[in-house]
Amino acid sequence: MGIRLVCSDLDGTLLQYGKKELEGEIFDQIRALHDRGILFCPASGRQYTSLRKLFAPVADCCIFLCENGGVIYKDELCIAKNPMPRALAEEIAEDLWSRSDGQGEVMLSGQNTAYLMERGLGMLDRIKFIGNNYQVIQDPSEIPEDIVKVSVYLHEGVAAYADRFVPRWEQANCAVAGPYWIDTTLANKGIGVTSICRILGIDLTDVMAFGDNYNDVSMLDIVGHPYIMDGAAAPLREKYPDHTPRPEDILREILNGYS
Repeated sequence: MGIRLVCSDLDGTLLQYGKKELEGEIFDQIRALHDRGILFCPASGRQYTSLRKLFAPVADCCIFLCENGGVIYKDELCIAKNPMPRALAEEIAEDLWSRSDGQGEVMLSGQNTAYLMERGLGMLDRIKFIGNNYQVIQDPSEIPEDIVKVSVYLHEGVAAYADRFVPRWEQANCAVAGPYWIDTTLANKGIGVTSICRILGIDLTDVMAFGDNYNDVSMLDIVGHPYIMDGAAAPLREKYPDHTPRPEDILREILNGYS
């Protein structure tokens, strides 16, 4: 198996929902992969600051796909960015805010700052929990930089709102990103992985990827070795034949193949 890049979603895949820190053997595995010429890529809707903290012991062995592909970092430098047209980002933010029945809070993501339109429903606590840089705003016009992602946090869950927002903002790759989040961005994880492979000269057939949710589909569909988590929704488990409870189990098999 000629793997050169391993990409993994974070929340719900490598890091179980509600967990704050990575545990177990993953850091040793990332170092061992690096020693064998295989780069590891956290692929997440989180911003760079949050991902860098999580992977601090092995950050030099990683390339970071942040904001669902909107921003890519390597060696502490932003090496690629895919911003949204400003008018579109502001229109989506207003729609997510006004049509979520007072139950939604909106996050607009810059290169490495989260701009929060909050109602006291829990988003701010969540952003503090994951360690993002953030700024509370009243209106998107206050944001002084490019916007790469617009998200809505729904504290009662996404079930009642997915059909309301996902088809409406299909042009912005709108997708359910977890139990409480719906994301929009002109990038997606597939675009991000393609950019990484182009920059590093890696063939997509030599990429392994792990995911658990619908915002991982664009990534899983293009790589040579896609894995879906056992706990993913039934349609995703049916779509991808290779399942695993933990990425670490598959990585262990890869590393054992080199011994």
